Amino acid sequence: MTIDFDAILKSVREMIAGAGERDTKLQAVCELLTERVPHYDWVGFYLVDPAHPRELVLGPFVGEPTEHSRIAFGQGICGQAAEIEQTFVIQDVTRETNYLSCSPEVKSEIVVPLFNSAGQIVGELDIDSHCIAPFTMADRTFLEAVCQETTELF
Repeated sequence: MTIDFDAILKSVREMIAGAGERDTKLQAVCELLTERVPHYDWVGFYLVDPAHPRELVLGPFVGEPTEHSRIAFGQGICGQAAEIEQTFVIQDVTRETNYLSCSPEVKSEIVVPLFNSAGQIVGELDIDSHCIAPFTMADRTFLEAVCQETTELF
C-alpha cells in the first residue's frame, strides 16, 4: 500500500489554517494520521508545561490511554527528544534502555519536536507502531513537515 503523504500534509495544512482552538486542531491531526497511515497505532502530542518548562504534558492523542501523562525532559524517548530537540526514530523499542513502555503492543516509536516561531521547543509529536521497523525516511520527512505546520499554533 502506498501512502500519499503529500495529500495528508495538504489536509493537515487545511486543518491548521481553519477555525478552531489549538487543541481541537491537534486532535484532528492525530485522528487524520491514525486513519490514513496504517502503521501509526498511537498518535499524540506532548506539550511543554508552561508552569514546569522542563516537563511535557500529554495533550491531544488517539490510541490506548497511557499512564505517561507527564514526562520530564531527558526521560524516555520523548524526554530525550525534547532534551536535545531532535527527531528520534526507534525501530525496535526493546533495544532502548531509556524507553518508557506505554503498552506491550508497541514495537517502535518516532518522536518529532515542535517549535514555536521563535525556535523554542513547545512540544512534540509522538507516534507508536505495533510493527517493528515500520518508519522510513518518508515517514520522518512527512512528520517533520507536519510539525513545521503546527508552528503557527504556538
